Amino acid sequence: MQKVQKMIGGAGDLLAGKETKVQDNLYLNVNGKWLETAKIPSDRPRTGGFSDLAEGVEKKLRQDLADFAKDLSQVSDSNLKEAVKFYQLAHDYDQRDHNGVEPAMDNYNFYKGIKDLADLKSKIKRVVTQSNFALNFWVSPDMKNTARNLLYVGAPSLLLPDKQYYGTASEDTLIPIFKRMSQSVLASYGESEANAEKIIQNMLDFDHLLVPLVKSSEEKADYTKSYNPVPFTEFSEKTSAFGLGDLITELAGVTPELVSLTEPRYFDSLAQVLNEETFPKFRDWMLLNTAIAATPYLSDQLRIVGGEFGRAISGIKEASNQDKSAYRLTNNFFDEIIGVYYGAKYFGPKARADVKTMINTMIKVYEQRLQANSWLSETTIKKAIDKLEAIELKIGYPDQPRKIYQKLKVDSSSSLYQNVQEFSKILRLDNFKDLNRPVDRTRWAMPGNMVNACYDPQVNDITFPAAILQAPFYSIDQTSSQNYGGIGAVIAHEISHAFDNNGAKFDEFGNMKNWWTEKDYEEFEKRCQAMIDQFNGIKFGPSEVNGKLVVSENVADQGGLSCALEAAKKDENVDLKEFFENWGRIWQTKDSPQLVEMLLAIDVHAPAALRANVQAQNLDEFYETFDVSESDGMWLPKDQRVAIW
Repeated sequence: MQKVQKMIGGAGDLLAGKETKVQDNLYLNVNGKWLETAKIPSDRPRTGGFSDLAEGVEKKLRQDLADFAKDLSQVSDSNLKEAVKFYQLAHDYDQRDHNGVEPAMDNYNFYKGIKDLADLKSKIKRVVTQSNFALNFWVSPDMKNTARNLLYVGAPSLLLPDKQYYGTASEDTLIPIFKRMSQSVLASYGESEANAEKIIQNMLDFDHLLVPLVKSSEEKADYTKSYNPVPFTEFSEKTSAFGLGDLITELAGVTPELVSLTEPRYFDSLAQVLNEETFPKFRDWMLLNTAIAATPYLSDQLRIVGGEFGRAISGIKEASNQDKSAYRLTNNFFDEIIGVYYGAKYFGPKARADVKTMINTMIKVYEQRLQANSWLSETTIKKAIDKLEAIELKIGYPDQPRKIYQKLKVDSSSSLYQNVQEFSKILRLDNFKDLNRPVDRTRWAMPGNMVNACYDPQVNDITFPAAILQAPFYSIDQTSSQNYGGIGAVIAHEISHAFDNNGAKFDEFGNMKNWWTEKDYEEFEKRCQAMIDQFNGIKFGPSEVNGKLVVSENVADQGGLSCALEAAKKDENVDLKEFFENWGRIWQTKDSPQLVEMLLAIDVHAPAALRANVQAQNLDEFYETFDVSESDGMWLPKDQRVAIW
């Protein structure tokens, strides 16, 4: 048994990389030679697969924006024109260097000047609409009634990526870097070394107050546990010291009935976190966060200095160049606009129609597999098919961007930072106004220029951006089997999210509702637990996989690959060798050690190499295709292979 456990994920070092036979390790067989020589660019934490495709998309769009910036008359679309004007400001490093920190000084002095809790209450509107606070607010569909919007209230982010970083060697390594960076940033705002040291220590002290109270990444991965509605009156009373009840009514234009507290443990402890005694620490926490958050939009030196801590966390060796930075800042605010442009120019209606056909094919295969399911009752199968048929498809890019973009007007006579502040305020206020609006089910979760795809359980929709439609995922030059092992598996992966441990709790309308029979759901949970157990504790790099953290994505991978395999087998020219090899190829990845550590702590996805290998190990056809025997590294006994969908 111990030998078999070691073989989960295949034999060999998945990080170092060395080509090996497919029977021992599918991932290394396909990617091992590449891994041995691949170099991670100095301004990125990883290379290969998704990240290289994203870099290619970005390169095209950087060039297009640079060309447009030379002659705005080329741009007829009013929203795209504003994006280009923003890019011009972001790329005007001479002006940014000339302005230095001055554009951000008013905001800095505002936070520095808040005296106590009473003073904070008098200024709470500016704090909530412009910067960090001890509570985060956002409006999105009510999980139990997605016909209406609901206010969600969450906890602030920790300084380090996850609770498990605290009290470790990683904290000992990273905090001195944070202190050094913060000293440099605060010096630019005119703080003496002694004052800066005090601000930094206060900020770190407040951060440590949060650690035992906020959720871990594993806790956050249980999506439905973020739904904890309380009467708005109760929320208003508990936050009366800040006047939040009246403020939200003012900002939303309506008094909500309910508020969902995504982190009840933190909310119940708010008084011990934020009181007169802790206020100086909280103020400096807001102050330093504000100072650092401004740096990407100020001088080039501050841009580079202010990103030092973030680069250290993920293992990036140097800051991105000016061109990349200007593009990424623009994309942060205008991603939907840039995505529509990318989709129309590089994707088009014919490709959209082709992808729609592929998705509908996968949905049909999924339906057939549900109908043939051996462990579900007829009642649950019918409900599952109802949900499957109700999935809404968002393919390529939206026909029309959201109307909010009409409000994002660049003031070219003002600084980049001041434009950013104004845009951020507009977007925050508009989100509050959603409380008084019907749910917008046409909204896209991802822009067309993103190399990714997603499923939203609260809308029951799949978003499939144009940018992912490239080799090795999809190409007219690839065989049908290769495309099924690539894009086919990705499509079916997103469909499977409707039936993962989180998605399974939502009905065809996106409402959190139990549509299962009790017996069926017990069996489903048993199979999900088998997936948790299969991945839990697999050694990877410096740490181990947390099976609970990655279970939803693993369930979707299992369903996606098995469904794509079924579709591939329907083709008369099927070649399962090509199918599995391309499945292994799409996960080609090389990460920095720091990124590996961070992703194992916070990412709901298992490491790419394990996604490639373990799901293949769960399929009988893999063993038959490559003649895998008990003596091989990829062998798993039948009773340890996990099958859900």
